[in-house]
Amino acid sequence: MEWWQAVLLAIIEGLTEFLPVSSTGHMILASSAMGIASDSYVKMFTVAIQFGAILSVVFLYYKRFLNLTDLRFYLHLFIAFLPAVFFGLLLKDWIDTLLENPLVVAVSLLLGGIVLVGIDRWFRQTATGSGTHTSPLKALVIGCFQVLAMVPGVSRSAATIIGGMTQGLNRTQAAEFSFFLAVPTMLGATLKSMWDLWQAEPELFHSENLKLLALGNMVAFVVALLAIRGFIAFLTKRGFALFGWYRIALGSIILLLYASGFQLHMVG
Repeated sequence: MEWWQAVLLAIIEGLTEFLPVSSTGHMILASSAMGIASDSYVKMFTVAIQFGAILSVVFLYYKRFLNLTDLRFYLHLFIAFLPAVFFGLLLKDWIDTLLENPLVVAVSLLLGGIVLVGIDRWFRQTATGSGTHTSPLKALVIGCFQVLAMVPGVSRSAATIIGGMTQGLNRTQAAEFSFFLAVPTMLGATLKSMWDLWQAEPELFHSENLKLLALGNMVAFVVALLAIRGFIAFLTKRGFALFGWYRIALGSIILLLYASGFQLHMVG
């Protein structure tokens, strides 16, 4: 992988990780288009640069994360995190198979877009209202919604935001809880991905690859900072419809390319 490919993937990660458009789906498509998706280091890289993105959440919301007197905050994050751990270990082989197929990404983008176009209408009463507070049960439900994002293209952000709104959270509350939940979820995924590659191919952790990883995380951090601020401001005023139409358009384009015989290089 060249440095410009690392930077491009990191920009995509930073832009899409906290938007309801699927960062995994976009990076699968981008790495496939560049012809580097089958490289085992690239697979790890696309997961590990999530660390830079989650640092942006901790940076922006440091008062929440450093408030050790608010134990409910940590309890709710822990409860919401558990379903991802359980089902991630249980369905690992199935998830790896799905990651090999960009067509799955296209269908997930399309169906998820349809949901996002209608979500503001479906949750009209709570979307812009005062919202409610999380509870252990609500956190568990949101965590179960996050499991849906194990299917590439679904979007972890979209799934958890929708889960939050089903529990009475308004747009902003649901988006922020989604950001918070990303920290333990993506940190766990990053560490596991790096550990698995270290066990299988430790020779890939040479100085040049480590430099690319550091560069990717720095770029993802800066871009994610801007994306989070812009997303919250846009979401408060406009809602989810534009993201939904974007997903529908992108998913439809990919399906049309497949129908015309065009093939992306498969992951794996």
